[in-house]
Amino acid sequence: MDQKDKEKIEAASDEVARQVRELISRSDLDRLKHLQLLVWMINCMRREKVKRKLLCKELKKKMKKKKLGRLQDSNAVLSHLNDFSERSYSAVANDFARNTRLIKSMKEDLDYIFFRIRALKARLASQYPNAFNEANKGETVDGRPDLEEPMNDNKQ
Repeated sequence: MDQKDKEKIEAASDEVARQVRELISRSDLDRLKHLQLLVWMINCMRREKVKRKLLCKELKKKMKKKKLGRLQDSNAVLSHLNDFSERSYSAVANDFARNTRLIKSMKEDLDYIFFRIRALKARLASQYPNAFNEANKGETVDGRPDLEEPMNDNKQ
């Protein structure tokens, strides 16, 4: 482009600017600037809203990952506990069963022994009535606790 073309374009530009100034009043121009400012602010708010949404999504992802990590740790601990419990139980199950049978057998033996003692007391009381006091002549009471009923530790 040569100098004449540039001058023509500049003159045309000035003429268009003058005509626009004549068509638009100062108050219209202020309103236009105000509207442009509002549009810019709305766009900024939309961008901020999008940024906040993205930030919230990122925070939620991080929180979910953190919770997932905690749950995975808990699962690992519980798995180890289950394995340990299974090994421990299998190690003592036979001893426990054997000791349980032994205790039941001992209880049966003791029941039989106390039955025999009561029978002997009754026979002695009938054979030698003068040897026992009047209080002991009645039915003998077994003072042992019943092991099959739960014990009440609450003393009232």
